[in-house]
Amino acid sequence: MSDTLKSLSARLVEAAIKAGADAADAIAVQGTSLSIDVRHGKLETAERSEGTDIGLRVIIDGRQACVSASDTRDVTIAEMAERVVAMAAEAPQDPHVGLADPAQLAREWDIAALELSDATPDPSPAELEEDARRAEAAALAVAGVTQVQSAGAGYGRRQIHMSASNGFSGGYERTDRGLSCVAISGEGTGMERDYAGEGRIFQADLPDAAEIGTLAGERAVSRHGARKPKTGAFPVLYDERISSTLIGHILSAINGASIARGSSWLRDAMGEQVLPKGMSLIEDPLRVRATGSRPFDAEGLPTARRALIEDGVLQSWVLDLATARKLGLDSTANAARGTSSPPSPSVTNLDLTQGAKSRDELLADMGTGLLVTSMIGSSINPTTGDYSRGASGFWVENGEIAYPVNECTIAGNLRDMMRGVIAANDARMHLSRRVPSLLVEGLTLAGE
Repeated sequence: MSDTLKSLSARLVEAAIKAGADAADAIAVQGTSLSIDVRHGKLETAERSEGTDIGLRVIIDGRQACVSASDTRDVTIAEMAERVVAMAAEAPQDPHVGLADPAQLAREWDIAALELSDATPDPSPAELEEDARRAEAAALAVAGVTQVQSAGAGYGRRQIHMSASNGFSGGYERTDRGLSCVAISGEGTGMERDYAGEGRIFQADLPDAAEIGTLAGERAVSRHGARKPKTGAFPVLYDERISSTLIGHILSAINGASIARGSSWLRDAMGEQVLPKGMSLIEDPLRVRATGSRPFDAEGLPTARRALIEDGVLQSWVLDLATARKLGLDSTANAARGTSSPPSPSVTNLDLTQGAKSRDELLADMGTGLLVTSMIGSSINPTTGDYSRGASGFWVENGEIAYPVNECTIAGNLRDMMRGVIAANDARMHLSRRVPSLLVEGLTLAGE
């Protein structure tokens, strides 16, 4: 970790205490990003950014405030400290706000073991442009593709360091390399669009650009001629591409902030069956080569693998220090933060128990229904779990895909939906959230 960021975050904390703060923590982020987009085989946009951002939080008598800046001069740091102390003095008092006790802090970790950063040289703009060109060309080569809306490649390297007046100091580096392509089939009002994209920590793990472009083209062509599905109650299979959105609704419902407010459809469900028996949802912040991995959270607490849901039964909320104190519990080391905001609860890497059958076998089992590959908009009641979303995908008859569909709405109740969900075995192992395709019975479809 850069000594510059370590000393920078320490200077921020020192300045805050000198300005009158009871306690303070700081985060310093230094990053470089490069993105390239091509269109019609020619460079369309090239963007590069690099810089350092700093954030400072102070706590005074249960009152907290945050400020951020991108100027690291001593005079700016002093002004930040004075300003944020003045802001905290005017903030409402919250008895649950505060830093971790020193005994709670992470003390030892092995950043190298997590493999969060690629040590190979950063790609050049020419290399990224060539990847984007190859993806676009491969998509255009698919019969039925009429145009490519966009093809882009990007790379980023970011260093993070956090310091706090309770003695915590730690940081790490992350890299990411990505490639995406959006293809269009048809003409005029009959155009349909789909995409493919991949991202990896290590450049060597990224699939070939032509493979990504071809997949985007094939997906766009498969959607040509889409129409509305039937209206009624049918089973719905959420494709692996979007199945994590269902799990995302559970995560929102067990977030400590929602529980503390009493605005969650799972607020009274601790210890109850929320997924089918035999299905678990595991969080593992220490998984190797995963984008969500981290040895400690944004409050300096050590992270660890744990079950959010085990054998279908809800085991834990997602908590940072403040929400844990409000609920009379211990933090689950799930704090996350940016430079301009205080910590809040957030999850990292997830694994949902996979089933024994493939997606195609679940299609055969469902008989007639909807395979969803894309979702639009959202109307979720966070208190009751009532669910309604726009969707598109493919109509299934006799266990086989019959035709593409769009302009339909799926409705149900999340509590009922999740207790009967059936998982396929097709989760992609490199993703931070490994969630397979999910079959839900008896949802209401509004189509033609």
